[in-house]
Amino acid sequence: MTGFVLPAPAITSVPVAGGRGAFPVRRVYCVGRNYADHALEMGVDPRAEPPFFFCKPTDTVVSNPTGAVPVPYPPQTQNLHHEVELVVAIGKGGANIAVEDAASHIWGHAIGIDMTRRDLQLAMRKSGKSWEIGKTFERCAPVGPIVPLDQTGELTQGAIALTVNGAPRQASDLSKLIWSTREIIAALSRYFTLAPGDLIFTGTPEGVGAVVEGDLLEASVAGLGTLQVRIAAPAEGAQP
Repeated sequence: MTGFVLPAPAITSVPVAGGRGAFPVRRVYCVGRNYADHALEMGVDPRAEPPFFFCKPTDTVVSNPTGAVPVPYPPQTQNLHHEVELVVAIGKGGANIAVEDAASHIWGHAIGIDMTRRDLQLAMRKSGKSWEIGKTFERCAPVGPIVPLDQTGELTQGAIALTVNGAPRQASDLSKLIWSTREIIAALSRYFTLAPGDLIFTGTPEGVGAVVEGDLLEASVAGLGTLQVRIAAPAEGAQP
């Protein structure tokens, strides 16, 4: 091979807490409806099915260690929602991982917000089509700095919350995950071979809601600090 015929895309990365470098992102997996009360508010029985997954493109991950992450209001929606989530960063790959071994594959944790074009997602769900255009658009996956596992240990409980302009919206506890992070890793590894650099959004608690241009979102997970996101002016078209 003589070289690329186009400029190669930039490597997507997320800063590591404490200025310890950057975590290169390979793939982004998301778990749907993993808190019972959120499943109920979306009109779904949380006991009816095993965990299911969808993906976001790697380059939708954005981070800003020095301030709020700007997320332009995306096109083709009138109902942009926030979903605060615990994000698991994978440091050791594998397939068919046993639940009891899953924690050894975790490199660290971060706070993430799964931004969602809810009107498009619900329209796709109603018609039996993929959620893709509801869940994926430019800068739809803001992520805070990744905190290494050796600083936090395995996160199985602790507050998870999100405010909008200082007003509480989402508030729950990691212990209320329907499927634990170990179970998520094990289940996901039956469908995909996980590899270092993968990020897993583990699901959002109840209280999701709409945001508009100018809103300041502040997400928090116990032991991981906070992640701020500012909803910026709409971009022209679907530009990054």
